Amino acid sequence: MDTFPGAPLLLKGGIVLIDPDTSAVLRIIPLQYNPETLSRSLQIRGTTGESGDRLEALRLTGPPAETIKLDAEIDATDQLEFPEQNPTAIELGIHPQLAALETLVYPDSTTIQTNNRLAQSGTLEIAPAQAPLTLFIWSKNRVLPVRLTEFTITEEDFDPSLNPIRAKVSLGMRVLSVNDLPFDHKGNSLFMAYHQQKESLARKNRGGTLNALGITRIP
Repeated sequence: MDTFPGAPLLLKGGIVLIDPDTSAVLRIIPLQYNPETLSRSLQIRGTTGESGDRLEALRLTGPPAETIKLDAEIDATDQLEFPEQNPTAIELGIHPQLAALETLVYPDSTTIQTNNRLAQSGTLEIAPAQAPLTLFIWSKNRVLPVRLTEFTITEEDFDPSLNPIRAKVSLGMRVLSVNDLPFDHKGNSLFMAYHQQKESLARKNRGGTLNALGITRIP
């Protein structure tokens, strides 16, 4: 069936891994279906002064700690209807899609083996390798450096070989801000662009009037 010519292009949300030093794109993981809801929480960062400290009441020490939660669905049912076009789905179900997401929270196996050899050779201090920078992209207005903090997979259906063919993945992410990264880090520049974009969008919001609030002036 041909797509209706007037239909809008449906953008997908997803996760992109980039090299934090060169900004080279290492991997792109689009969500198969956009979640119906996306939950965001902002924890305000204020001063830690005691209650009643009049000099600190209105101060903000940095951007809020923002967390994002979503449920993503992965389903191979449609692919299984056309086996000649989707041999991987026939052989493995949605294992590859799940693995692409799961490896986001695994250190590279080569790094683990290298660190083990260094430890056996007597190296006293082994610094954890820097992982790629994870970006959560939800339209051009939200390109966010994030760290995954929660990851739950619920496999809901299986083929005769017990390969999962339908699953729900619940992701929790914390946005990385100027409080988390060096100022010259690529993730920091992306966060500042997001911060400035938010300020630009706020200026486009039409302000109200005092009359709408039932008053004519601030007493």
